[in-house]
Amino acid sequence: MEYSYKFRIYPNITQEEQIQRTFGCCRFVFNYFLAERMEQYKQTGKAPTRFQQDKALTVLKKELKWLREILCLLVLY
Repeated sequence: MEYSYKFRIYPNITQEEQIQRTFGCCRFVFNYFLAERMEQYKQTGKAPTRFQQDKALTVLKKELKWLREILCLLVLY
């Protein structure tokens, strides 16, 4: 039997801003790699693997400073 739990959180202003930035980064990364998969599939008939995109994410974080900041702040909490 499976159970589910619902929790209501009451973040303060700083935590709410951090949550919004984190979700914004997640949306950006998802859409960026989805567009990459679609484009490569149209061109070659094959999409990049998850491992190829994992490596590309590392490069992307080096290029985009704001992506690194969010991930660093998550570690601190």
